[in-house]
Amino acid sequence: MASKITKNGRARWKARVQRDGAIRQKLFETKAEALTWESAMRNSPTWEVEEPTTATQTVTALMWANNYLDAVQDRGMSDKTCGEKKDAFRRFFAVYPKKGCVAAVTVAHAYAVLRKRDKNVSGHAANKDRKNLAAAWAWGIKYLDLPEKNPFKAVERFGEDKQPRYVPSEEDFWKVYQVAENEQDRIMLLAYLHTGARKSEILNLRWDDVDFGDSRIRLWTKKRQGGGREFDWIPMTKELRDALLRHRQNANSMFVFTRPRGQKYTSRQHWLRYLCGVAGVRYFSLHAIRHLTASILDKAGMDLSTIQAILRHKSATTTARYMHSLRGVRAALDDVFGQGVGMGTPDMKKALRR
Repeated sequence: MASKITKNGRARWKARVQRDGAIRQKLFETKAEALTWESAMRNSPTWEVEEPTTATQTVTALMWANNYLDAVQDRGMSDKTCGEKKDAFRRFFAVYPKKGCVAAVTVAHAYAVLRKRDKNVSGHAANKDRKNLAAAWAWGIKYLDLPEKNPFKAVERFGEDKQPRYVPSEEDFWKVYQVAENEQDRIMLLAYLHTGARKSEILNLRWDDVDFGDSRIRLWTKKRQGGGREFDWIPMTKELRDALLRHRQNANSMFVFTRPRGQKYTSRQHWLRYLCGVAGVRYFSLHAIRHLTASILDKAGMDLSTIQAILRHKSATTTARYMHSLRGVRAALDDVFGQGVGMGTPDMKKALRR
């Protein structure tokens, strides 16, 4: 399928056809021209439609990487996921030549790049690269006729020193909430706490995802099998509904949370770290607020199925592991600080139970 590429500010369309182990590609000014060329090349018994810019009987490692990354982007995976996969290939090419035959990649090559990652960073980082490169190879088996033996999957997982995820106390959360001078920032923090949403789900929230009539919010996710977007409706607390109604009065975009000129946020990397510093509390991430929500619900005595519905886990087993981890964190905090984490406001607890 034709793909759009931009180089030096110039956008063109790359047509690509693979047949009988050979790959040919060519650049065109328009998508229509690229698609027409692809169709003609597929139907030509002799490949003699036009002189191609590239013809090869060997699939190089770079071809494998580029075509897989194109496919990942076509599936609509998040920028973060695509970035992780690109970085994994970048580290792979520090060990294996880009122009080398991808079919010649061995388990030894795979082990070399992953061991280097383990030594320089951590076993967790090495295992993440292993997962991404193994997925890319599995795609290549299906679409590029790569050897069935997956060299990255053949490498055993590296040991990881797992630490419990830091989950802030309710007290620390409300300290950060109070120092946020911008009302939109406070409402965004409230939205994360009252919905248990993932980071991108709130950043991408549109006004048509907010149903004030039925007091519910539609959250979209790609964290499902296949990478496609799916949504779930979850109930909206009265406190969050009232806050969003006030926020809606000054809205200047289809997105709920925006930059001053109405542009959608793509990422907020330093915002929460800054607020934690001003509040004088240990830094916690937006995803940690999702854990805090689950912790509050668990402490309030809500059953596992209810928490699973709010977190939108497909499997109750995932939620069970989630809650087991949270209980361990609470026990650790009790030992260190000599008090429980249940120090939120009564209004917050009532809102979560609605």
